[in-house]
Amino acid sequence: MTKTQSDIASIVSEAAQVPERRSLSAEAADALGELILLEWLAPGTPVPERDFAEGLGISLTPLKDALRILETEVLIEYGPTRRPRVADPSLDEIAQNIDVLGALVALAGELACEVATDADIEAITALQQQMQDASDDLPALEFFHLDMAFHAHIVEAARNAPLSQTHKNYNARLWRARFMSSPQVDRRDNTLSEHAAITDALRARDGRRTAREMRKHQQSIIRNLKHIRSNHGET
Repeated sequence: MTKTQSDIASIVSEAAQVPERRSLSAEAADALGELILLEWLAPGTPVPERDFAEGLGISLTPLKDALRILETEVLIEYGPTRRPRVADPSLDEIAQNIDVLGALVALAGELACEVATDADIEAITALQQQMQDASDDLPALEFFHLDMAFHAHIVEAARNAPLSQTHKNYNARLWRARFMSSPQVDRRDNTLSEHAAITDALRARDGRRTAREMRKHQQSIIRNLKHIRSNHGET
């Protein structure tokens, strides 16, 4: 049966709404993710879906989609009854993911030394300098986003699609751990010093040293988290 122009227009109109609905879910995930990162929603906090949907001014469907996005980022978890709550992974869980992430970024650093363009390296250097220059004035969330951009640029410069996708998956699982570790004012000097060491090795196109500095930087996340949890009497 041949479709009329009216039928086709209707189909296109309906299809055009899909990105908008996805965007609404993504925006809701971003909003809730920031509340979790900033600890306005503490680990273990229940997430009553109807209340959260009402607070965000959205329906339950995009809210549920947003929670699924946050589940992949290990910011939301579901209990035995499938009721969502703010995730609270153990240090062992985080450490295991960081071991994998450390291997991935070490490989990315090594490959980037071989295949990155001069423009890639200059862009990475510029990000490192931007963080250095503005460190005292940047809110924690802005510092965090620049930190993530710095690492993403290095992975992209490795020009390896499977590596980029795997890194994206593991990095998403460590959003909160990395946020707690690097952008806080009392730990920024360490983060910036490690970034400078990575940048220097990359500019020298020293693959072995870049890999070593990248892995070392990831391991500092666990040291920072152990220090934080120890100060709070957590294990």
